[in-house]
Amino acid sequence: MTGRVSAVSEAKTYTLDVPGAVLTYDVRENGASNEPVLLIIGSPMGASGFATLAGLIGDRTVVTYDPRGVERSRRDDTTAEMTPDQHADDLSRLIGALGTGPVDILASSGGAVNGLALVAQHPEQVRTLVAHEPPASVELPDHETVLAACADIRTTYLSSGLGPAMAKFIALVMFEGPLPAGYLSQPAPDPAMFGLPAQDDGSRDDPLMANMNTCNGYHHNFDALRAASTRVVIGVGTTSSQQVAGRAATAVAERLGTPPVTFPGGHDGFSGGEYGYPGGEPDKFAATLLGVLKG
Repeated sequence: MTGRVSAVSEAKTYTLDVPGAVLTYDVRENGASNEPVLLIIGSPMGASGFATLAGLIGDRTVVTYDPRGVERSRRDDTTAEMTPDQHADDLSRLIGALGTGPVDILASSGGAVNGLALVAQHPEQVRTLVAHEPPASVELPDHETVLAACADIRTTYLSSGLGPAMAKFIALVMFEGPLPAGYLSQPAPDPAMFGLPAQDDGSRDDPLMANMNTCNGYHHNFDALRAASTRVVIGVGTTSSQQVAGRAATAVAERLGTPPVTFPGGHDGFSGGEYGYPGGEPDKFAATLLGVLKG
């Protein structure tokens, strides 16, 4: 593990070699805290997407990271699909490298799928997992249509590039309610509607597209999750509960036999405007998160 040390009040950045990749992660230390480290994860969102939220957590050390193939983290095979089990192994190695014992985790979106996979395999490493809107699409009543839409997005990406594929992805994740059986027969959305390029630049290394099928199609080990020593809390956004990830989160909570916790905002309720988007309600989101972690 190698570090680039900055001021004490700022994040320290480290790298970690894992099979087939080099991960980059940031540690915001709070040596006065007796609380477990809070690891904040997304997928494909990297550490930069959680900058606002990390700055609002003052009662403990906070760790954020870039998943393999995202932002500063590199992977050897830049075009292969990535799986939740692969990400879970990366997370397990990262927690081991921290050397702090069991951590608390806030996991968002695909990161929540990966966090659930981690807990099923290594519950001793996680005290509390807050899984915010995992797109566990196999748990939905309309899972066949959702998974077909995900496969179509991946196919579009491989044949036509990022713009057309992302337009389909945005339309999918913003859809309210169950997908109708004829969802795929409707005209494809125009990338220009979302400010996306229609031309193909030839690249095929986008991490979202590399996780598209494997994340949404992942079958969670609910027996292991229910038996785990880890406290698992499923979060659902106030304004996104009827979208694919919100509905999937509710379905996961039902499988676990626990009620979901409502978080302010939508799927990105923690965001403070990172990546140029309007942002969510990060102050309220952080307050809800800290309340959940304190039980």
